[in-house]
Amino acid sequence: MKKKYSIHFLVATFICLLALTIAYQMSYHHAKMRLKQEVQKEHTSVTTDGEAFRSDTYYLQELNGFIAVYQSDKKTIFEYTNIRMEELPKELVKEIKEGKKLPNLEAVYGFLENYSS
Repeated sequence: MKKKYSIHFLVATFICLLALTIAYQMSYHHAKMRLKQEVQKEHTSVTTDGEAFRSDTYYLQELNGFIAVYQSDKKTIFEYTNIRMEELPKELVKEIKEGKKLPNLEAVYGFLENYSS
């Protein structure tokens, strides 16, 4: 009689674990698909009289002696950095004070990687 209850308990535990695994996999798949759709939405074009694409332009500007990355409107801060202006070459300091334009996010992270400590 005790063996019968043990087997039922084992089977019930296995079924519960199987149900949890399936639920986790389904939620993971759903989240992954949602993220993929959001990324695709970001890279779409907008049609008006002509055709305009989402702007990925960024600007490097000085903020309190450090470099800050601004979005294309030059007002919205995209990212703060710990890169001091005084540690950069003079030519680069001049460009940044004028608002150094970077064409995309890869260029931004490439710059930050090169000049970060």
